[in-house]
Amino acid sequence: MAVFDPNEFEIAELGPKVKDVEDAEALEEVLEREKEGKNREAVKTLVQSRIDKLHDEDEDAIDYTELDPGEYTVAEMANLVRDVDDPEALKGMLEREEAGEDRSTAKDRIQSRLDQLQSSEGGEADEYVPPEEKHPDLDHPTADKQYVHGVEDGEYRDMWVYCETQQGELVDVSLEMLGKARQLMDDYNEEYDEDERVIAVLMGDDVEGHAEDCIAHGADLVVVHEDERMARFQHKAYSEVFCDLARGDGHPFGREDRPEREWHEYDEPRYVLFPATNNGRDLSAQVQAELDSGLASDCSGLYIENTVISNPAKTGGEGKREFERVLHMKRPDFSGFEYSTILCLDKPHRDFHPQGGSVIPGSFEIPDAMPEREGEVVHSDFEAPAEWFRVEVEDYDTLEEGIDLTGHEVVVALGRGIGDDPTKGIELGLELRDAFEDAELGLSRGVITSSYSFDGHVEQYIGEDRQIGESGQVVEPDVYVAAGISGAIQHKVGMDESDVIVAINTEPDADIRDFSDYYVHGDLFEVLPRLTEAVESGELRLDEIAAGDD
Repeated sequence: MAVFDPNEFEIAELGPKVKDVEDAEALEEVLEREKEGKNREAVKTLVQSRIDKLHDEDEDAIDYTELDPGEYTVAEMANLVRDVDDPEALKGMLEREEAGEDRSTAKDRIQSRLDQLQSSEGGEADEYVPPEEKHPDLDHPTADKQYVHGVEDGEYRDMWVYCETQQGELVDVSLEMLGKARQLMDDYNEEYDEDERVIAVLMGDDVEGHAEDCIAHGADLVVVHEDERMARFQHKAYSEVFCDLARGDGHPFGREDRPEREWHEYDEPRYVLFPATNNGRDLSAQVQAELDSGLASDCSGLYIENTVISNPAKTGGEGKREFERVLHMKRPDFSGFEYSTILCLDKPHRDFHPQGGSVIPGSFEIPDAMPEREGEVVHSDFEAPAEWFRVEVEDYDTLEEGIDLTGHEVVVALGRGIGDDPTKGIELGLELRDAFEDAELGLSRGVITSSYSFDGHVEQYIGEDRQIGESGQVVEPDVYVAAGISGAIQHKVGMDESDVIVAINTEPDADIRDFSDYYVHGDLFEVLPRLTEAVESGELRLDEIAAGDD
């Protein structure tokens, strides 16, 4: 790869570019260009980290032709063989494993990598043997589902959306998902000349009243399962009922007496969305496992398009193959620099459907309701057995509602920058909040998970309900004040749609600077009181504050 100028790119764009460079000398030149240009600390750290990794790899190069598998654990072997591209080296490793520890799992890992290489080289593929025949002695945890081999070459249609209710009310993220699903399937039908639907799923006690609301927000059909025993979320009952609804007549698993349904003339949904709430995360993982598919959790972006894949595990050794109608599910990764896009692709002898993901609340706009939209409502006839309800709630207490940060004109958010005096930092944030007519206090995850000690009078403000970001709330205020927040991608997804972002940080090149409208290089303990005074006096000038002027 040719040397590039990092100054031409935003920090979020540099992650994948730097990762693709295999030449340490080229990266040294990239690092020098950054130092001579914008000189951003985060970028220099990123590039230097890649340089160090390449040097470490050179020093730690392994001679796989002499490697003794017995010196490594099975997990270490699984990681090692991924980097081996020499079939002869793998055969030698396999022989040494058989002569030594003779661990079946280690041998499987080596043989699997050998099969991949031989398939990708156009060699003759071994005859496929189902896992239950290849390993008849295995006590497999999914033996009752034929070793996770479910439907093969099945028929899949529609996008299903689980619409969650809490205390009898439809939660906002359900409507957000319906709006996004409507847009996706409208584009899908036009692109592929199909007529597939958005199907909303309502489960619980007295939930049918939400069916028309689901239709008004994008659903073509609403499936309703009413059961007074499901007034509260229960893991077993909810997941089993959802799977029963999703499986078509003739499906190899589940109840044998499933009736024919005119609205469900296929094996399983093509796509399925769940809310990334506490209950939604629980339900999505169990349902996708039961339906023999995968799950992309905590997504904040979705789109459907064809994609070309060359991985022999997915293509069966056919070289490159185009997979059609793939749901691309974007989620922030843990590097702080980029997003990961998750794909759920079929492979030879196994279908991965539905393609499914859970959606972070606030990721999409709630569409305007269209009361004139027409749709169909159908009811489930399934009687859930009593053994699925193993927990009976005899008494309960309702906790106080958490703080809703959405809908405010201003959000004042505090991060780890308050660490020198956590209590004082919270006090200053509250004073600024109170200076505005409509504002609320938010926190970064760093504050929530820290071991800071707070005085009693501010402890009430240190709760997870105030967290902003990927695993917290998503806000879009007119003004977002980020004090002492570095701007990692997990926080960015929770606030980057704000109209005006004012950041205060002691680091001159913190990541948040790249997506802030105003950046104050300074100590929040000094800047926040000045900002509060300016708001209270009516003399607030964001441009002057950003420049450090009095």
